[in-house]
Amino acid sequence: MRLLTPAVKYWVCKSAPGFLNEAMECLGGNGYVEEGILARHYREAPVNAIWEGSGNVMCLDVLRALSREADAAATILRALAEQTKGLPGASEAAAFIGKAFHRADGERVARLAVEKLALLAATAALNQVSPHRAELFATTRLAANHASMYGAVDLELKDVRALLDHALP
Repeated sequence: MRLLTPAVKYWVCKSAPGFLNEAMECLGGNGYVEEGILARHYREAPVNAIWEGSGNVMCLDVLRALSREADAAATILRALAEQTKGLPGASEAAAFIGKAFHRADGERVARLAVEKLALLAATAALNQVSPHRAELFATTRLAANHASMYGAVDLELKDVRALLDHALP
């Protein structure tokens, strides 16, 4: 619970505004008007990260859980890898997560690792109820370069410094 809860909170808080935006687009003007509930959900979606904790805090919670209960976390990661075995990108995602959480600079790639952890957990859960849909989900979320959240990248340190030097001369 200490590992996956903050990972899932991170993913939900980060993906909800975009998801709701897409839902509103599907409904057109009917999604925007106050007679429906979607407009309110869209307005309130960004508040989730305030109530639940910012993305950085959620990622630090995952790292804290890893440091306090490393054996349990390793067991969970192995179970997720087993539950998603053979699905596109799943073994690569599990390997990346395992390596990222053992890196000396793990905080630098925590967002990407936590995003992959949430997606791997979602793939595992989906695989229990619908293996075909789990395969499609894995193809588009794990096998593809799907990092869509701000900061969910693994750049070389020199590239990070170059970006920061450009942004903050």
